[in-house]
Amino acid sequence: MLSKILKETILKNGAISFRDFMASALYHPEYGYYTSGIAEIGHKGDFYTSPSLHPIFGVVIAKQIEQMWEVMEMPKIFDIVEFGSGVGYLANDILNSISGQFRDSLRYNVIEVNPKSIQTLSRNLSSKIRIIKDISELNNIEGCILSNELIDAQPVQIVEMVNGSLREIYLDSELKEVYRDCSSEIIEYIKEFAPDLPDNYRTEVNLELRRWINDVYRVLSKGFVLTIDYGYTAREYYDVERGRGTLVCYHKHSVNENPYINIGKQDITSHVNFSALKRWGGMDVVGYCTQGMFLASMGIDEILSELDGVEYPQAVNRVKEMIMPGGMGQSHKVLIQSKGMGEVLLRGFNFSNKKGFL
Repeated sequence: MLSKILKETILKNGAISFRDFMASALYHPEYGYYTSGIAEIGHKGDFYTSPSLHPIFGVVIAKQIEQMWEVMEMPKIFDIVEFGSGVGYLANDILNSISGQFRDSLRYNVIEVNPKSIQTLSRNLSSKIRIIKDISELNNIEGCILSNELIDAQPVQIVEMVNGSLREIYLDSELKEVYRDCSSEIIEYIKEFAPDLPDNYRTEVNLELRRWINDVYRVLSKGFVLTIDYGYTAREYYDVERGRGTLVCYHKHSVNENPYINIGKQDITSHVNFSALKRWGGMDVVGYCTQGMFLASMGIDEILSELDGVEYPQAVNRVKEMIMPGGMGQSHKVLIQSKGMGEVLLRGFNFSNKKGFL
């Protein structure tokens, strides 16, 4: 159905950018992957995230955020703003693992657009949680703005070097790719992050990221931005060996590189350029490292050792998926930025801090 709608729209109005195609495939009000209610995470869904693997991930994140609260001198009101909460795995696990004065001071806000997720959140989550649909509803936040695997689902432009000229990918009425001239914003992006692309090199440009981090900066008056996602520094992202980009699709726990099948029924993602987050964020960078090193620094082994004998074996296997090289432990990165905080040391970067590579 969505494929037919897109073809008819293009036939009437002309070719659309890949960015607009991806936005429709994921967020069309009725037939988009995330907005139609079909997107599921976990064993029965299309993909896993760390919070869906085991609650211990949320316990670790809660410990890091509690340290942020302490660094901010334990304010009476501390906001967490979580983007893309889904059905609330991470929010639930964070709230279930905190207590005392920190819990009393905490206000938890989730930003969610998936109607099915909103229904589930409303039904299952704590009364401490406020559900909102857009960051524009917030202002003067003091606390932590949190996202886990959010940015990889932002719609991206696709560009390719053709005979020494940068061209943008558009789609015609048969959803076949055609070349168009690039906007000045795309050209400036490539000049900044990937100035020496060779011919036939194809990659993604995420301009949505700039708008997102600008919104985050605007609403955060003091505190931290904690971003967890799979991605690279700009140098790694636009390395000559990554000449076909990073775009991948997930459908029923299988991976493919064809966004033009299962339209509206599969996830479409691209990796995050963490260097862009740093440069566009306008904030101090506290730390940057792999998810595996972050979880190790936070003492995930200590938390595991506190589990009872029945739960321990399964938890160990799930934690391995979160921390081991070759999987989420290496592909996923953790970036923490701060605003109005000055020099800050956080436990999550005790073992590794690669912020100098951004």
